[in-house]
Amino acid sequence: MFRNSVSLCALVLGCTSAFAQIQPTGIPDTSFTIKSSYEKELKYHPNIKVANPAVPASVTVLQNVPYSTVSKDRKLLLDIYRDKDNKTKVPAILMIFGGGWRSGDRTHNATLGKQLAAKGFVTLTADYRLSTEALFPAAVNDLKTAVRWIRANGSKHGIDTSRIAVLGFSAGGELAAFLGATNGNKKYDGSQENAGYSSDVHAVIDIDGTLSFVHPESGEGNDSKSISAGTYWFGYPKKERPDLWEEASPLKHVSAKTPPYLFINSSVDRMHAGREDFIKKLNEFGTYSTIKSFPDAPHTFMFFDPWFEPTLVAINGFMNHVFPVSKPAK
Repeated sequence: MFRNSVSLCALVLGCTSAFAQIQPTGIPDTSFTIKSSYEKELKYHPNIKVANPAVPASVTVLQNVPYSTVSKDRKLLLDIYRDKDNKTKVPAILMIFGGGWRSGDRTHNATLGKQLAAKGFVTLTADYRLSTEALFPAAVNDLKTAVRWIRANGSKHGIDTSRIAVLGFSAGGELAAFLGATNGNKKYDGSQENAGYSSDVHAVIDIDGTLSFVHPESGEGNDSKSISAGTYWFGYPKKERPDLWEEASPLKHVSAKTPPYLFINSSVDRMHAGREDFIKKLNEFGTYSTIKSFPDAPHTFMFFDPWFEPTLVAINGFMNHVFPVSKPAK
């Protein structure tokens, strides 16, 4: 059965009758985990291993820090990783987890966050509202609020707020790309928390996140067998609200204010739909971008060896290219 009395006609066949918007269920979706992904991919890549989650000796962790109050009973949290040997303010990386805008949680970015912190960055892994709780653009609003929180609180955490990057995997990659593409656009700022601060970011790392929901390369929005992740997030299938699906596409918003991008991609082409057209737009504005591809890698490659280390190297190299890390004072 389709939820909320959504008709098969409207959802699958594209009938002209009014579509009953899918509403959030309020029930968490825990279907996407690193463990389940590992078990799935092990069948095809028998030599993979989950990347070591240990905290490097120099890294300190501050957990469960509230950055936004959604309601009296709902706060959004983040975890902060920092190298205790840093003696100067350093760039920050806001990290956005994936899971189809519906599943996943901020702990999925913990391993990468710890290792990037050991490289000299302050990394922050953040909550955001998934489609089980709120529809687009709530997740965007939340993450722009997180950026403003970083600016408002950066000094106490050793952050150079003139050098803020955003990184995301899969759905998180799309969100990261959207944040960067909408620099200067206050339409998506959401709450008024820390409203005196900008939500702009200075660099984007998009790990297998789509750049367009309406591009010919996009595979998102196929509801023929089950409701797609995008349909759940927007509340409408693509045929009913193509305007909304296009609005949510980072490709639509590229401007002179869009920052440099690093695209890290697997062998799954549809996960970077619109990338080449996105880069063409960046080039028109003289904005730097670069690509790191793993032709043999599954979509969830960033969680596993042998791809974790080269992913870390690519991110570190990009960050040092766009804004070099200050060396700790001796």
